[in-house]
Parts: sequence; C-alpha cells; structure tokens
Amino acid sequence: MPRDGAQAAPPPERGEMDEVVEADPDTEAEDQEERWARLLPELLSDVVRRVEASGGERWPARKDVVSCACVCRRWREAAVSVVRPPAESGKITFPSSLKQPGPRERPMQCFIKRNKNNSTFYLYLGFTSSPVDKGKFLMAARRFRRGPHTEYIISLDAEDLSQGSNAYMGKLRSDFWGTNFKIYDSKPPYDGAKASSSRSSRRFGSRRISPQVSAGNYEVGQVSYKYNLLKSRGPRRMYCTLECPSAQETWENSLKTKFRRPLGPTTLRNKAPRWHEHLQCWCLNFHGRVTVASVKNFQLVAAADPSEPTTNVDDETVLLQFGKVDSDMFTMDYRQPLSAFQAFAISLSSFGTKLACE
Repeated sequence: MPRDGAQAAPPPERGEMDEVVEADPDTEAEDQEERWARLLPELLSDVVRRVEASGGERWPARKDVVSCACVCRRWREAAVSVVRPPAESGKITFPSSLKQPGPRERPMQCFIKRNKNNSTFYLYLGFTSSPVDKGKFLMAARRFRRGPHTEYIISLDAEDLSQGSNAYMGKLRSDFWGTNFKIYDSKPPYDGAKASSSRSSRRFGSRRISPQVSAGNYEVGQVSYKYNLLKSRGPRRMYCTLECPSAQETWENSLKTKFRRPLGPTTLRNKAPRWHEHLQCWCLNFHGRVTVASVKNFQLVAAADPSEPTTNVDDETVLLQFGKVDSDMFTMDYRQPLSAFQAFAISLSSFGTKLACE
C-alpha cells in the first residue's frame, strides 16, 4: 500500500509491458515464415523462376532451387509449379525425383562407386563423361546378410543405411542362389498396394516414429538371371519385371496425395551381345561409357509382355546400361520408363549374382 499522500504509480501501458516480456523464438520463427508466405503468388513464382534460370542447371548451383522450396509451404508449392520432373527437364532436383522416370530422348548419366571394405555402394549423378568427375551424391546402398539371403538397403543418407531411418528408400533382396531378386519400395507404388508381410518388414515398421513416413516394404519389381547350373560358356540372360511410375505424373501428383492406379508391369531383358571373331569374345557397344570387360556389364531393352507376345516393342533402345570403368567404378545410364531408384536397384543385383556366371 502507498503511504499517505503518495500517489500509486500508474500501471505500465501495453507497449511498455510488451518490452518487459521476453520474445518467444518459436513465435518469431512463425512470424518470419508468415512474412515470406505473404508474398503475392505472381511475385513468388517469378522469384523461383529467376532462381531456376540463373545458372541452376547443375549441382551445386542447383541447391538454390531446393532452398527456395524449403522456406515454407507456399514457396514449396511455387517451386513445384516451376521445376519440372526429370522426364521433362532431364534434371534431378528433389529427393522425390529419384523415383520419377528419367527423360525419354537421352539417358541420365550416373556412376557407382564401390567400397569393398564396408560393402557399400554410392550412386552419383555425373556432370561429364570424365572418370574423374566427382558428381552429385544421390543414394547409397549397403549389403547385409540375412540368413541365406542377401539384402541391399538403399538410403538417401550415406551414413545412415538402416530400414528404420527416415532416409530409407527401399531395398533389394536376393534368394539363396543369388539368381532371383526382389525390389522393394518404402512407399506404395499406387493406392491400395499391400506391404510385404516378411519378418524384416514387420521389424522395420515397428521402429517407425513419424506417421508421415510410410511404414512398409512394397514389392515393385523382380530381377532374375538364368540359373547356369553347368556354368557353360556364353552370355548370361537377365529379365526384369517392374512397376514403373507414370511418365505423365507431374510434381503435383508426386508430392501431393492423389489417387494412383497400377499401370501394369514393364518387362525388360538384356540385350544379347554379339560374338566378335577377331577378339574371340562376346561384345556390346556401350558407346565409350564402359571400358573394362566384366560379366557384370549389361544393357537392358524392352521385352514383349508374355501375355501379349504379338505386341510390337522397341528392342533396340537401351533403357539401362551398366558397366565397369575401373576396379571399383561403374557407370549407370538410364532413361524412361525407369527411375534412378529402380536403375540403382537393378544394377546392385549384378554385384550379388552367384551361379549366373559367364
């Protein structure tokens, strides 16, 4: 109580009180995000379009486009409307583009580095055809023994190669003989797809924490090599059946929840090599992208659907080629309808074959 004759101090005005209270950092961050989101849609799209056009054709300059998409939801939507998928642009920008089809007219040129010490394989996007090109890291895979089976865990994180990681992309799993492989995606290829009920999938699902991350392994393809029991000389045969993503899917379809129907399997087979009389060996034309002879080298072309053998298919255009250029360096070139993830998984199967020998 104030003394007699003394006047009580008036309560501080609202503005003075605000100066006393400490600012909430979370509120400041939200205000900052809201400020960026309040830009006019036309201005926002123009900003992203200018960033896309200002020398961001290749990495590392292309990270500026990704930074724009990370500002807030509205910036992300603007980036989605400006940046086109690999099938149209021939460029890989976001992680989701790794599961989008490649371009039709020209292949996406990548290479794989193998580390034998830890059984790890690293996929890079190649900038040039030079073998010393460092490239842009895309995915990694590590080989694990699961009893009689072998699994290759594929991840966006080169340091965290586990099925419980948020960077988990999928896996490749072999049978006991190492001649048949199944490709699993961490996300359903279409609405209504059922996850694998294997024990490893159940363990994987139980470790998931984020509800936004799919908790399952969905079979999206198979790779098989001819079981060469007698190990007779001659080129091995290779077949693939895949659930390929639609080339008409835009970024809006891939990044937002929309109804997707199964498109039916795509069948591939290896292109048969020709016998070279002078060299006395089986040869394929890799157009300078492969320089070391190896049983692992292959080219895949479209094959007729067994249920429709009369259908005409283009069996000359190479959709995926993989080959050796150094002791632990391999090139991997793919195009539509394959995605980088599918091409990488198929290429990994060439490291895991046992009895399908040359």
